Amino acid sequence: MGKTLTIVGIALGIWTLPVSAEEQTAQSAQDVLIDLERGWNDAVYRQDADFVDNLLAEEFVVTYDDGTRADRSHELQLITEFNQAVESATQENFTVRIYGETAVVWFTLRLAGYRQGELIEILLNYTDVWVMRDGRWQCVSSQSTRVREP
Repeated sequence: MGKTLTIVGIALGIWTLPVSAEEQTAQSAQDVLIDLERGWNDAVYRQDADFVDNLLAEEFVVTYDDGTRADRSHELQLITEFNQAVESATQENFTVRIYGETAVVWFTLRLAGYRQGELIEILLNYTDVWVMRDGRWQCVSSQSTRVREP
C-alpha cells in the first residue's frame, strides 16, 4: 500500500504544459495553470518525465499523501518508473488564486484502478504552488492529502 500511495502521490502531484507568454495573453493565467495541471497528470500516465521536467522548478519539493517529502529528481524518477494500472484519473474542483508572480492551485484527483484484482478508488486533494519565471509558470511545491471515506 505504501508504494501505491507514493505512486499515486506522483500521479496526482503535478502536471503541466509549457505555455509561451504570447499564448498566455490569449488565455487567462487561471486557464493556463489548469491546463498545466492537466498536462502534468497526463504526462505521469505516459511516463513522460521530460514533459514534467519542464514544469518543475529546480528547488521543487513535494509532500506525498503518506507524509514523506521528496525533491525534483525523486519526483521525476517516480514518473519514469510509474507502472500502476489506473482505470481513470479525474481532476476536478479547481481553485486558482494568483498573487502577482505566484499562484496557488487547489484541486481534487479521483483515481480508480485494480490492485490484486480488486477495484480501488482513491480521492486526493492537492495544493500546488507556482511561480512565474522567464515568462512561464514553474511549480515549486506540491502537496497531496488523501481523503478518507467516513
